Amino acid sequence: MIPITDVKTMRESDAATIAGGISGKELMMRAGQGIYASYPWRGKTAIVCGHGNNAGDGYVLALQLTDACIPCALILLDECFSEDGKFYYDQCIDRGVEVIRYSSDMIFDAYREIVDCIFGTGFSGEVRGAAAEVIEKINQSGKHVISADINSGLNGDNGTGTLCIRSDLTVSIGSYKAGHFLNRAKDIIASLCNIDIGINVPDRGVYLAEALDFGRILRPRSQFSNKGDYGYVTVMGGCREYAGAVKLASMSAAALRAGCGVAQLAVPEAIANSISPYLLESTLLPIPSDEAGHMQYCPDILNTMLSRQAAVAIGMGWGRTAANAKILEHILKNGSIKLVIDADGLNTLSEMDLLLLKNTACKIVLTPHLKEFERLSGIPIADVVKNPVHYAKCFAKAYGVVLLLKGTCTVVTDGEVVYLVNRGCAGMATAGSGDVLSGILAGLLGYSDVTALTVACGAYIAGRAGELAERNVNPISMVASDTVAHIAQTVCEMMGGQSAR
Repeated sequence: MIPITDVKTMRESDAATIAGGISGKELMMRAGQGIYASYPWRGKTAIVCGHGNNAGDGYVLALQLTDACIPCALILLDECFSEDGKFYYDQCIDRGVEVIRYSSDMIFDAYREIVDCIFGTGFSGEVRGAAAEVIEKINQSGKHVISADINSGLNGDNGTGTLCIRSDLTVSIGSYKAGHFLNRAKDIIASLCNIDIGINVPDRGVYLAEALDFGRILRPRSQFSNKGDYGYVTVMGGCREYAGAVKLASMSAAALRAGCGVAQLAVPEAIANSISPYLLESTLLPIPSDEAGHMQYCPDILNTMLSRQAAVAIGMGWGRTAANAKILEHILKNGSIKLVIDADGLNTLSEMDLLLLKNTACKIVLTPHLKEFERLSGIPIADVVKNPVHYAKCFAKAYGVVLLLKGTCTVVTDGEVVYLVNRGCAGMATAGSGDVLSGILAGLLGYSDVTALTVACGAYIAGRAGELAERNVNPISMVASDTVAHIAQTVCEMMGGQSAR
């Protein structure tokens, strides 16, 4: 796990480090040296500087490039310097580094690389004036672009921003910030690395999940075991309007690929015959349905299911009916299972008393996208986007659930620890991708506890499998079953290539 911080904590940590005896000039030198070491410089480089310490990192980089006999020029948006920045700017002048005052007729044709040192992580709001103009020019230049600490225009805490530098590489300084991953970040940061410059940043309990972080869950299996050891799970959803036979079958296949012992697909009788030809390893549980093809409330069937299953994922393609509310209420009041609620299950829940979540014996996982989370929490999407980690954490803590908030970067939290899962791709913006995630989660919960780490593992498997699928298909033609087809390869990667003991 890689610790993630916020802008305020980073600023305070920087100040504490300086107060502890490491000068700001030394930290700036380390930052500039780290940026230099992070990229294979090949030709004349334009270093575009605003003011403050972010610009100072650029001045140090110019000195490093000059020492390496790599031509460079400082492009100044203004001549306003921080105290430490001025120290290194003066050295650049003494060394004969080319300095150009930016003007609106400037072009970047003469440069191979452009370094973005305009704004740092403290920036928020809208970019205006000369800065907006130069950002547009850099984005249109076709040059290799390297951003210092964070892409100018991108909010360091939440990854929002209307006009931002698009970088080939962003070199984070000190610690990754949430804004490197959330919201727009993945669209504008092609590659990301972090350099340690000696700032001690306190652990906030927010982490970036990596492939090998899930060894406690994806363990090598004993030969002396059977399917019962890995759990019986049910994926419950569908209706005539949202029959999606292949999609529903994909969910149960995803559960099996994630490692459960037996996967059962529970659907209304009205669509059971259309789905059964697509089920190979999974079993089918038809639920009596009404004339419209929705599940009916059948307490006896539910009780039998609750007594036999380790985990249930509910709500995908379910529709919204009074019977569904009774089904969900029955499970919450009478079950003691591991329960994933997704899609129409979340919409149904949003119209119920959420105190059911606090009083149930079930261990709950909720998997909303932003609109579903707005319905559940009453918090407008615009507010959630500005601080998704905070709102997700507060909701999870208040209701005693593990919350998986879907987005470009997935936020998973139990109200205490937070995992950011920065996997997935544009090809997953297709019907059924979220349903596949629910199937994976059900599969994992067949043999794992409901923890934030387990749920983050499911998000990682789904996102990484989607990435592998996109490589083999393309982002336009990709469908959810392509993701399922790459779950096994993903799990192998996450186990470090292990396929046996």
